[in-house]
Amino acid sequence: MAINQSNKTVELREVVLRDKPSHMIKLSPKATVPVLWLENGNVIDESLEVMAWAADYANWASFPLKTFDSDLISQNDTAFKFHLDKYKYPNRYPNSNALEHREAALDILRGIEASLKNNWLGGRRPSFTDIAILPFIRQFRGVDAQWFDNLKNIPKVILWTNRFLDWEGFKSVMIKYPQWKPGDSVTTFGVTSF
Repeated sequence: MAINQSNKTVELREVVLRDKPSHMIKLSPKATVPVLWLENGNVIDESLEVMAWAADYANWASFPLKTFDSDLISQNDTAFKFHLDKYKYPNRYPNSNALEHREAALDILRGIEASLKNNWLGGRRPSFTDIAILPFIRQFRGVDAQWFDNLKNIPKVILWTNRFLDWEGFKSVMIKYPQWKPGDSVTTFGVTSF
């Protein structure tokens, strides 16, 4: 979504993680996505760093950077993600109690509830912080959407999450692309104002 708001066009190569191209692994031994290979040869392989790179080229009049909340983003990328993974993938963590982790993640969402005074964390439009956090909350909701949507103690978070799911900026980047293989043509992905 951040790249979509930048004034840059990138080549998109859709990767299936169980069938990773060797070139991707050579670029980033972490072998996870995203991997952004820049024209100067540098590689960025952390989502938040890709967003920061895109922010340098973005039209932030429609996608404000001023509401960057590093503490909230850090909490999301550490504690919330930790609990999300243990809740979402209970088979990977047989010694963990998924429902305890769901409750711990929900405690974090209760804190966000208090921060949501407007439609978005940054006001009337989605901000850098919203875009950094909401994909994880979308995953949390996705484990049991009916349970999530019927929670009574985080009504603003529920509205915020559903506003994100209905937002054209989100929908416009959620297109499913075919898996890229060496020799395939490349899809370009660039600016769409939302």
